[in-house]
Amino acid sequence: MLVKESFRWLLDSLSTGVLLLDEDLRISYLNPAASALLATGSKSLGQPLETVFLDHDVTGMRAALQRALVQGHPFNKREAHVWMGGGEAVVDYAVTPVHPESYSMHLLMELQPMDRLIRIAREEALLANHHATRQLVRGVAHEIKNPLGGIRGAAQLLAKALPNEDLHDYTNIIIEETDRLRHLADRMLGPRTLPKMQQVNIHECLERVRHLILAEAKGDVEIMRDYDPSLPELHADPDQLIQVLLNITGNALQALRENPDPQREGRILFRTRPQRQYTIGSIRHRLVLQVDIEDNGPGIPPDLVDNIFYPMISGRPSGTGLGLSIAQDIVNQYQGLIECQSIPGQTVFTVFLPASGGAS
Repeated sequence: MLVKESFRWLLDSLSTGVLLLDEDLRISYLNPAASALLATGSKSLGQPLETVFLDHDVTGMRAALQRALVQGHPFNKREAHVWMGGGEAVVDYAVTPVHPESYSMHLLMELQPMDRLIRIAREEALLANHHATRQLVRGVAHEIKNPLGGIRGAAQLLAKALPNEDLHDYTNIIIEETDRLRHLADRMLGPRTLPKMQQVNIHECLERVRHLILAEAKGDVEIMRDYDPSLPELHADPDQLIQVLLNITGNALQALRENPDPQREGRILFRTRPQRQYTIGSIRHRLVLQVDIEDNGPGIPPDLVDNIFYPMISGRPSGTGLGLSIAQDIVNQYQGLIECQSIPGQTVFTVFLPASGGAS
């Protein structure tokens, strides 16, 4: 037996995927971690590596493996984009030539998936940047609000002292614009009331948002549902969750209305799924509720996708850029996160809410 029983149990215990390839680059052994990564089992034994694992740089991978067999030199590939397990993935893989007794040269291949680590790093950066930006915006909003009361009061006093009624139009403009700025500053500061925590069914919140959006859409957009009824209830403020979902879905409706496609009907999809042992930022949660809000609109420009949750960033001339920032801020209170992926014809906002999360 090529892999001795005394070592097999060690390899089988590793969380790193390990494969052994023969001189024809066929799989002669794989441990359970590799089997899980490649979504295969013992049926892959004796099969060519490329049937279950293929680098996007196919030519480069084949040449590197052949060189390792012939010259006996190990090599590493970092953050390789590969096809495995029936889908795309990012992995680090290392190949080491080995020459077992009574056997020809073999290759020991170690697979380390990087998708999860890359996602965790991205989420940690997003959370840190969002927190810093929100603190900055709140500081600016306070500085804006401080003089507005004085400006409004002075305009009211000035209006009373003016001898000509026609001049009141100018003081009215000052008062109206001051009120508009106060409203904007209040939105930048976010909600100032404590959340009313209770047990909430996320599907009830989605249904409330669905009815509101359908009433506003007036038949222009179809809203489809793909719910997982097994999701548990959340301990949250239902009004806050509805605001989050409404901000995202309202943006989707506006995008579909402002960019109608005569070739297809506008569509929004609500989808819910559980995620077990899921990491958000640096915290691992036993159970996370995943809510996808997907539309078939024109998509978000690539230069905006990475910044879409920052305050004052908007893809529409009339937008304030606060809706998604406020939504992200609310979800962060529940130790959750909102992510966005967008290509022309498909934009997906994903809300992750830990089942055990609570507002701070």
